Amino acid sequence: MALSQSELIRLLESLRSTDGSELIRAIAERLVQELIEAEASAHIGAEWNEHPPTRTNIRNGHREKVLTTLAGDLDLEIPRVRTGSFFPSLLERRRGIDQALYAVIMEAYVHGVSTRGVDDLVKALGGDSGISKSEVSRICALDEPLTAFRTHPLDHVRFPYVYLDATYCKARVNHQIVSRAVVVATGITEDGGREVLGLMVGDSESEAFWKEILRSLRERGLSGVRLVVTDQHSGLVAAVRKVTLGAAGSGAVSIFCATSSA
Repeated sequence: MALSQSELIRLLESLRSTDGSELIRAIAERLVQELIEAEASAHIGAEWNEHPPTRTNIRNGHREKVLTTLAGDLDLEIPRVRTGSFFPSLLERRRGIDQALYAVIMEAYVHGVSTRGVDDLVKALGGDSGISKSEVSRICALDEPLTAFRTHPLDHVRFPYVYLDATYCKARVNHQIVSRAVVVATGITEDGGREVLGLMVGDSESEAFWKEILRSLRERGLSGVRLVVTDQHSGLVAAVRKVTLGAAGSGAVSIFCATSSA
C-alpha cells in the first residue's frame, strides 16, 4: 500500500516537529506497518476496497501489537482476516523473543513480584515503555485454557489404572505467598498409554479435598478403574475407598500405596 504525495507531505511535516530519536522511531513504525499491509494484501489477493477474482479472503479489521526495537516501541496494527489467520512473516522471527519475555513475566508474577516490579523488569530487559498492570494481568490470564483442561471429558477411553499424587508449590493468595497442594491425577490405558486426567490446587491434602477431586473425575466420565496407585496419605486412601470409580457392580477399587525411598 504505497503512500500518496499528500500522505508523504503530512509525514514529513510531523517528522520535522520531532527530535532525532523520535524521527527514527516514527519512520521505522510507518515502514514496518506498510510492509505488514503489503504482505496482508498478497495473502488476501487484493488491496483495500478491491474485489478481483483472485481474492481468496476478506479483511476483518486490525488488532494492536507493540513491537519493541532498538528504535523504540512501534505501535503496529496486524490485519485480521475473515477466514483462517494471518501473521506477518516480518514479525515471525520475533515470536521466540515475545514468548521468552512472556515466560519471564509469568514466572516473576507467580513468584510474587508486584506488577510494578514486573514493569521495572521489562524495562531492564529492553522494553522502553515497560508494561502496564492490565497487560501483566492479560499475559498471566491462564484461567480460560486451564479451566478447559480441567473440565474436558474422560469417557473417550478406559483408564483401569490411575496414579494420584500431590506436590507443594508457592503461590500468590490474597497478595501473600503461601504453600499450596498441587494434586495431579494420571491415567494409564489398557494398552499402556498415559494421560494427565486432572489438576487441582488446594490448601492441604485433606480427605475432603481428595474426595472433591475424585468426584470431579467421576463426573467427567472416569469409570472402570481397577487399581489406584497412591502414597500412604490417610486422607487420600480414605477418599479413594469412599468415592466409587470402578465399573458398576465391579466392587471396590484396589489401592496400592507406594512408599517413597529416602
